Amino acid sequence: MPQSPGLPFDDDRAVPLSVSELTADLKQVVEQTFGRVLVEGEISNCKQWSSGHIYFTLKDDRAQIRAVAFRMTARMLRFKLEDGLRVVIRGRVSLYEVKGEYQVICDAVEPQGLGALQAAFEQLKRRLQAEGLFDAARKRPLPTLPRRIGVVTSIDGAALRDILRVLTVRHPRARVVVRAARVQGEGAADDLIRALRAIGRVPEVDVVLIGRGGGSAEDLWAFNDERLARAIVQCPVPVISCVGHEVDFTIADFVADVRAATPSNAAELVVERADHVSARIERAERRLQACLELRLDRRRQQTERLRMRLEHWPTVLVMRERDCRHLILGLRHAMADRLARVGQRFDSFRRRLERRDARQVIAGLRTRTVEADGRLRERARHRRHRAAARAGELSARLDALSPLAVLGRGYAVCWNDSHTAIIRSAASVHPGDRVRVTLSEGELPCRVEQGS
Repeated sequence: MPQSPGLPFDDDRAVPLSVSELTADLKQVVEQTFGRVLVEGEISNCKQWSSGHIYFTLKDDRAQIRAVAFRMTARMLRFKLEDGLRVVIRGRVSLYEVKGEYQVICDAVEPQGLGALQAAFEQLKRRLQAEGLFDAARKRPLPTLPRRIGVVTSIDGAALRDILRVLTVRHPRARVVVRAARVQGEGAADDLIRALRAIGRVPEVDVVLIGRGGGSAEDLWAFNDERLARAIVQCPVPVISCVGHEVDFTIADFVADVRAATPSNAAELVVERADHVSARIERAERRLQACLELRLDRRRQQTERLRMRLEHWPTVLVMRERDCRHLILGLRHAMADRLARVGQRFDSFRRRLERRDARQVIAGLRTRTVEADGRLRERARHRRHRAAARAGELSARLDALSPLAVLGRGYAVCWNDSHTAIIRSAASVHPGDRVRVTLSEGELPCRVEQGS
């Protein structure tokens, strides 16, 4: 270890440490002092890199510390690390020399207050529900009368025996296709997905049952796999999930088209529709029998009525013949009356048309037009003479009242120079004023030489 810098700053014997040396010393002290620790806090700034490492900050209300879960540790986590999640981490305290930051290298991470399996279950449930995979509108109804039923479960489990027992008793004509798969342990989810996809490709399979008997949460965990949930959604036929007992719930139960409490209950749900169909067929058969008997009774009654009518048929024919003769006679009389009325109307129309002969009408109109033209010409000539006489009379009166006629008799009119006023008195002008004298023919400009 380099010499400690405990000597005075101005001591020549003091040897300064490099940043790397000091950081290495601090890392050694931290790792030797603390070793492995348990730390609880809230996750923030959580990021997972393409390398698989997960980096995050663990904080409380007064401090925070960097933490890292390397790829191998991250792969072993049962749940997803996310911001806001309170966890307890087990690991060792170390110092990242490149940045000079101390951090906790995680060996294990557990959610605070919940088990890892339960936390992973809740996270996956929320995510798939947000995608709409649990919506009732997406789920498909079960077939009414399945002819071929697919089963995905363990070949050695009690679940398969229960399903076959119920189907054999209640729906013996149905064909059952079994695809064996592991239902717990490592790789069980992958095996279930392969089995479900394989049985979905079997021709004429109407419905698929997938499940197993009861067990612990770890035993049932394969049915909480996200890939299996999406495979159930993508299955081409309706899927019934029957995992564990009635109190057990898995992600497969939520995404399946129908959830059954137990494997036996799943088989009962499938054949329940068959029982309903059988009951409907029996009811329909009884209704058909009753309907046929009713129709036969009606036909027998109709046949009896027809037989009785046939016994009296000769008499009926005579009566019908008499009725036909009466009808023919009445029809002839009606036709004759109709023709007579039509002839009368024709004669009336002909006479009216003759009275309205176009040549006579035109001649009358021409005569009336000539007479009206003569009267109009006479009245126009009389009005013209009266107008001429009236015009002569008015002209004479205008001439008598015209001032030009007075001027024609030798009189004159004297105006001021601006021709705006007539001079009526010699006292209204003064020597030197200019005046204008209007004669019968022309006008004289004058100047006053002497006033009166």
